[in-house]
Amino acid sequence: MPQTPVPGPVTATSDPQDLIVVANRLPIEAVGEGPDMTWQRSPGGLVSALEPALQGARATWIGWSGHLSGSGEATPGLPEELDGLGIGEVPLTELDVHDYYEGLANGAIWPLYHDAVATPIYHRHEFERYVDVNRRFADVGAQSAPPNGVVWVHDYQLQLVPRLLREQRPDMRIGFFLHIPFPPVELFAQLPWRRQILEGLLGADLVGFQTVTSAQNFLSAVRRLLALRPGGDRVEVPETHGYRTVRVGSFPIGIDAKSFEALAMTPAVQARAREIRRELGDYPLIFLGVDRLDYTKGIDIRMRAFGEAVRDGILDADQVTMLQLAIPSRENVEEYRRIRDDVELVVGRVNGDLGRVGDPAIHYLRQAVSREELVAMYVAADALLVTPLRDGMNLVVKEYVACRTDNTGAVVLSEFTGAAQQLHDAFLVNPYDLDQLKRTLGAVATATPEELSERMEGLRTNVFEHDVDRWARSFLATLSGALT
Repeated sequence: MPQTPVPGPVTATSDPQDLIVVANRLPIEAVGEGPDMTWQRSPGGLVSALEPALQGARATWIGWSGHLSGSGEATPGLPEELDGLGIGEVPLTELDVHDYYEGLANGAIWPLYHDAVATPIYHRHEFERYVDVNRRFADVGAQSAPPNGVVWVHDYQLQLVPRLLREQRPDMRIGFFLHIPFPPVELFAQLPWRRQILEGLLGADLVGFQTVTSAQNFLSAVRRLLALRPGGDRVEVPETHGYRTVRVGSFPIGIDAKSFEALAMTPAVQARAREIRRELGDYPLIFLGVDRLDYTKGIDIRMRAFGEAVRDGILDADQVTMLQLAIPSRENVEEYRRIRDDVELVVGRVNGDLGRVGDPAIHYLRQAVSREELVAMYVAADALLVTPLRDGMNLVVKEYVACRTDNTGAVVLSEFTGAAQQLHDAFLVNPYDLDQLKRTLGAVATATPEELSERMEGLRTNVFEHDVDRWARSFLATLSGALT
């Protein structure tokens, strides 16, 4: 069974100075326009996750800038390096983004890997574009990597890159990490290009997943669909001159917990948290939801459960309110527009039934907020609701826990997140079971301060021990062959 390895020091063969990161997006964004335009590090989740591995290193990051090129030209003004990080651009056209990213990646692979919560849509021309874009990423990676360098490829958009890289640069150590779940073979098997995806991933020396379950699902797919015979956490892949060993394992991703804790303790954030509570009506119990506006997150079900819990008297309307932050995402994709409409319909119904003039039952924000504002929300809220229908890990719950510096607060967490396999002191729920979810909201409302403090202490211990630095170093050490 694939196990999470014990982290160790990064050896010379996995020195971050030799590291090439390949991901869909570059970790930088443009600020301003025209001659005044500058570039800065972007605040994305993957950027934050890899920051410890990149600090002080001569690493290079390969990805798309976000600029739509006409026919493959480079982004005007894009720097070759920023803050010591090398930049390798893969220009994408509007058609590339439509077919490769919005089409195959987010219209087929994303819903399929999330247990087909929405129906995957398969188009051959989109897969052809996916192959073409993956090849371009591999080309830039092969050109950028030093001899015997280490390449770390990330996520579902680039699952063909490991094999394409190996065909050009067999000298390199190649790692791949999937940030979302890998589905059971019974679901994965419906993908028309299942063999190509599996063979693409097996081009890596190490294939990493968030959970043991995802790693086992991958090994089952390799066994059934490629007729290979994995042994433990290894797959022997036939090549021209014998066999090459591919390792498979789980590497649960963490966060930079100390930075969230430090920000939560600043006077400005503490003051803003008190202000948020006043703006919400100074209720004794404030529930918080923070999600990308995605159909996998279960936002509509969660708010329906909250409304029913108030209506049925499980929660006291005079004692509780809810703040839901929904960050817009992929609004060019039909399923994302549909979940936005569904969520807003539920908000309207709950507030129409339960709200009062100037005092809605659910305070709903569909917008992005600054990191400081988000942390202030974490500090202000008495309980966080994280109820995805399926999620690879979910880092929001870890961010909230890191910000609860006084050991107060509570977490209601879906069983179907990777985080649930680590954070056993949360209130775990089946998000499909509305009645259980309502009862759990009531349990949070009636829990003693001693119980909540004990639970939060356990959550914080886990989040700080299994932080992002441990994740990155563990993966890179395993890739280097330092761990056996």
